[in-house]
Amino acid sequence: MTKIPDDERTRMSYVNPNSLVSTDWLAEHANAPDVRIVDASWYMPAANRNPRAEYDAAHIPGTVFFDIDEIADTDNSLPHMVPSPEKFSSRMRKLGLGDGNRIVIYDGSGLVSAARAWWLIRLFGHEDVAILDGGLPKWKAEGRPLEDLPVKPAERHFTSRINSFMLREKDQVLRNIDSAREQVVDARSAGRFLGTDPEPRAGLRGGHIPNSRNLPFTDLLNAGDSTVRSAEELSAAFAKAGIEFTRPVITSCGSGITACVLAFGLHLLGHRRVAVFDGSWTEWGLDETTPVNTGQ
Repeated sequence: MTKIPDDERTRMSYVNPNSLVSTDWLAEHANAPDVRIVDASWYMPAANRNPRAEYDAAHIPGTVFFDIDEIADTDNSLPHMVPSPEKFSSRMRKLGLGDGNRIVIYDGSGLVSAARAWWLIRLFGHEDVAILDGGLPKWKAEGRPLEDLPVKPAERHFTSRINSFMLREKDQVLRNIDSAREQVVDARSAGRFLGTDPEPRAGLRGGHIPNSRNLPFTDLLNAGDSTVRSAEELSAAFAKAGIEFTRPVITSCGSGITACVLAFGLHLLGHRRVAVFDGSWTEWGLDETTPVNTGQ
């Protein structure tokens, strides 16, 4: 199986360096027999971008498209909630993603929705999965090859084993307010967290889950190219938000997408007890019975 060499940066930075690959590494290993590349782009409706259309127009050669809104529980009124193991296995199999593959994921923003696909794949038991540092924008900026050819992968068996320790539901988060067993950290912007800026989805109250902390996901990325910041900078960002590494963490956001960026950052640093609140603020803010705090 293709392995990522320990270069100086990863060796000195992350506890789990194999979870993040560079554009240089992918260019060298893209054609390896065990490597599979995935475009998991997703955008908020206000962005007026169609991720599937953009994939069809230009993608890294050999890439398949992972539709976050369809590889989900589409019977749920909430957006892109975790699907059943049976559905997830079926979709992975049709994408040619399965046992024995090293999966590399990117998106069209740099690192946003790629983290959601990374988390989902790990949630269902496949550990050999990484994110492309800087994503498609960095690949394009470096003038690397793209294609618009349709990809028809051969089906591959995917063994689904859901890890419930990585997932939190609303009732669990509600009980945690009193127990304070797990720390809750919110990836939304400060204005949305404080309730001073409006939510992008209609009908949502402003504010945050009581006792939660705020760490905008953008604080984990370098401003110029959306690559992941160093381990020292990641550690400092979580510490500034008040997150203790000796205690378990629940990450949250608007709808369960950028919460996975925080989960990914914690994973790079070696934190082993991290769960994502799947419904996140969309579920919490719509429910008039859940407690909400505003301000600091």
